[in-house]
Amino acid sequence: MNEVNIISEGIAILLIGYARISTSDQCLDMQKDALLKAGCEKIFTDIISGSKAQRDGLGEAIQFIRQGDTLVVWKLDRLGRSLKHLIEIVTLL
Repeated sequence: MNEVNIISEGIAILLIGYARISTSDQCLDMQKDALLKAGCEKIFTDIISGSKAQRDGLGEAIQFIRQGDTLVVWKLDRLGRSLKHLIEIVTLL
């Protein structure tokens, strides 16, 4: 277990990473490296334009996260299309 994990009521709190690129011509490596360096135990990814509402990797990350876990992104623009969309995602968490 990573040293950034905290045990709360016998449950390890996880850092869950999410990375997204818009096209397959781009590379996820820089984002994934930063998320691993931040201590993320699991990383979900998408290769899809930020303008698309349906992102399977983000949906899987939201389903995977448990109470107390933290979703980590390299930059906020990787997570949401707009401030409204970011608020919707945070509300789901």
